Amino acid sequence: MSQELIQNGHTNFILVGTETNNQNCSGAPSVESEGHAGYLVTDLLPPPHQPTLADHSAELPMWAANDKSDVLLMQFGTNDVWNGVATQTILQAYTLVLTDYRAVNPNVILFIAQITPLHPTGCGTCETNAEALNAAIPGWATSQSTAASPIYVVDVWSAFTASTYLPDSMYTADGVHPNPAGAALVAQDWYNALIAQGIP
Repeated sequence: MSQELIQNGHTNFILVGTETNNQNCSGAPSVESEGHAGYLVTDLLPPPHQPTLADHSAELPMWAANDKSDVLLMQFGTNDVWNGVATQTILQAYTLVLTDYRAVNPNVILFIAQITPLHPTGCGTCETNAEALNAAIPGWATSQSTAASPIYVVDVWSAFTASTYLPDSMYTADGVHPNPAGAALVAQDWYNALIAQGIP
């Protein structure tokens, strides 16, 4: 995404976060983000509300304070769905993320993804659960969006044909994580969403 932005003359941005990601693609620098491997968004909820054993609730306020984001791109919830977390609990966690980032910047703009298809081996309900979450995201976004801090939904799920997003297929090795070809489709959706809103 950053590579395409730069190549098309959209250079007025800095990607921020406490993680550094090596993008491994020509012309795109390593970037900062809050992409934390294995995290569930619901693990950011304060105790005793986390539905798993992990407790990352202390990290969220630090991310928001560190990042000071004007624009927040959030694709979060895949691991929650994979672990059978209820849609409403995931939405509760989304609200917490938004609240903490708005506490630092009341004018933060949120782009939230409807997550990619989910067909890991041994999980017969994952895709149904992913689609339930994706169906709920637009309503959540509408209820939380304000004129000062708008929310835009990015339909990343439809970048793929869900029924063919299977292990060892064209766009994924495990039915969960996109391979480089799949990641390019995801990046294109994010790019298009940003440009549609005149950002950056």
